[in-house]
Amino acid sequence: MKGMVLITMNKKRELPKFKYHPNPIKTGTIKESKAKCEVCGKEVDYVYVGPFYSTSDVEDICPWCIKNGKAAEEYDGVFQDDLSCDEVSDVKLLDELIYRTPGYCGWQQEYWLSHCDDYCAFIGYVGYEDIKDFINELKEDIENFGYTTEDIKNYMRNNGSLQGYLFRCLKCGKRRLYFD
Repeated sequence: MKGMVLITMNKKRELPKFKYHPNPIKTGTIKESKAKCEVCGKEVDYVYVGPFYSTSDVEDICPWCIKNGKAAEEYDGVFQDDLSCDEVSDVKLLDELIYRTPGYCGWQQEYWLSHCDDYCAFIGYVGYEDIKDFINELKEDIENFGYTTEDIKNYMRNNGSLQGYLFRCLKCGKRRLYFD
């Protein structure tokens, strides 16, 4: 086989699926990186760059160690503050959310919404332009904050001083809005 070149391709591992954060690459909480996960010690192609509440300073956590709960267990931490979540009746759902789901970054304290007695999926960061076509569906959430849809139109900008966080109910599909 003299003169032939063998080409190998490094195939990236498929990312785990997160029930409550279905597209963490799109939302920016998981990014491509050549790093060593501080939990499993493996060289990985992706690391988590969102909030992790722990007394330890942990830099590089791979998505697989989030999904299997090892990161939260090893560093006695959470990816979402359990006091900053809507209530649901099944405590196992809270465990999945705070210990095995990538969080998101908010301007102030992140808050996770629920609907139909389950946590909603975090869809992404939004401004008025992103939600204007279904703003009436979000009217109750907007009014619960003491705002009007006109306020949202005038002030909510993605990466602006009034930031929106869009969620979707996993059972009925209703969209929900949190903002700060």
